[in-house]
Formats: sequence, structure tokens, C-alpha cells
Amino acid sequence: MNEVYSTTSKRDLMGSVLKAFALSLLVAVLGMLIGTQVPPVLFMPLIIIEFVMLLAAFFARKRKSVGYGFLYAFTFISGITTYPIIAHYLAASGGQVVLSAFTATLVIFAVMSFIGTTTKKDLSFLSGFLMTALLALIVIGVINLFSPFSSTALFVASIIGTVVFSLYIMYDFNRMKNIDFTEEAIPLLALNLYLDFINLFLNLLRFFGFISRD
Repeated sequence: MNEVYSTTSKRDLMGSVLKAFALSLLVAVLGMLIGTQVPPVLFMPLIIIEFVMLLAAFFARKRKSVGYGFLYAFTFISGITTYPIIAHYLAASGGQVVLSAFTATLVIFAVMSFIGTTTKKDLSFLSGFLMTALLALIVIGVINLFSPFSSTALFVASIIGTVVFSLYIMYDFNRMKNIDFTEEAIPLLALNLYLDFINLFLNLLRFFGFISRD
């Protein structure tokens, strides 16, 4: 009886995480719509705020919780700062590229989440590899800001990023299945899924954008 209750409780908690994640995507879309009216001079300050919030969320992992207000504020700002990237690809490559990237993101997210939740293996051994790969991608991104890479190098980076964040989706769903967590952890877990999703989308956008030029 206790085992049935525990399974049902875990299922309910994971369902709550997915609901919070879905709502965070809607909030991000709202942010993108607002982004169409934001003056270009404000994007850099917003990016800095987003980065600071991301650091705060990283250190909050020790408490295993952030608030819903933090989650939706972050995803709203993320939506605003994502708008110029999408606008760039809409202008340079057309709507088909953006639609292809979004569709591919949905498919990969669904497949990797299914694998993560149905596999009997504990994928926690991927933690060190994924963190190292993520830090490498961050370093590449920072270097690219000051010394832009060639389009071919960025294309390769987008492929690596796609693989890394696809694995992160599988890892995060597997972790949710295998760890015990309370309702307080829901916003942080939803934030992890949002970051997986949006980063996968942006890497696929760069990938399809590069292909469309050929």
C-alpha cells in the first residue's frame, strides 16, 4: 500500500514539474512577444540580469529550491532575450528554419524524456561528463563574443550543443524518476527542463540556419 502511494505521489510530483515547465514555456513566449517592443539598448542589461539569475539558480541547487516567482521571472526575461536570435533567423533564413528547429526540439524532447523515464538504468554517472561539456560550451560562447569563430566552427559547436542538451533532457528526467523530491523542488526541476529545451532549440536553430544557406 505504501509503495503504491509512493509511486502515485512521485507521478503527481513529476506531473507538477511538467505543468510548471509548460507554463514556463508560455511565459517565455509572452516574453518574446514583449521583446518585439523592447529597445535594442535594453537587451544587454537584460542578458546580464538573466546571467546573474542563472548563477543564483545554480547556487540555489544546494537548497534544491527556487520559487515559482523566480522561475517565471527568469523565463520571461529569457523569452525577451531570445527574441533577437529568432528574429535574426526569420530575416536571414525564413520561418521554415525556425519551424523546423522548433519541431525537431519537440520531437527530441519527447524521445529523450521517454528514454529517461523508462530506462531501468540510473544515469547519474553522466553528471560529470555533462557538466564538463556544458562548461566547455559556455567557454566557447564567451570566447565567441570577443573573438567570433568561423561559421563552420559554430556549426560544429551547434551539433555538440544539440547532443549535450539532448542528453541533459534524458538525464534530468531519469534523475527526477530516481530521486526523492518534494513540492519545494518543483520550480527548480522545471527550470532545468526549460534550460534543456531552450538551449536545445537554439542549437538546432543554428544547425538548421547553417544548412539552409547551402
